[in-house]
Amino acid sequence: QVQLVESGGGLVQAGGSLRLSCAASGRTFTNYAMAWFRQAPGKEREKVALISRSAVVTYYADSVKGRFTISRDNAKNTVYLQMNSLKPEDTAVYYCAAAASSTEGVVTNYKMYAFWGQGTQVTVSS
Repeated sequence: QVQLVESGGGLVQAGGSLRLSCAASGRTFTNYAMAWFRQAPGKEREKVALISRSAVVTYYADSVKGRFTISRDNAKNTVYLQMNSLKPEDTAVYYCAAAASSTEGVVTNYKMYAFWGQGTQVTVSS
């Protein structure tokens, strides 16, 4: 089992910034590709950003490219999502997720993510 705990969400004005953190425990963190997903009311969960085990490879949804940065600190078993230039359409519950991976690459299929955090609310006001 991998336990994931997100933090850092909140209310921010459009154009502002937030940094989400996800602390992992329970298994060897470097065996897992990590991801941030989000889900807005009435919408499907979507992948926001992905990162490989050693942070060599990253992926971003087109909607956040150039504004969000995913990173991880394997010494601290933590993955981050730096969100800049936030827009009202970024409002959602943000989830951290972990997928076991034997290769150095991102995992794009959300069904491969076996472990999920409880989510943290991000609200961007206009």
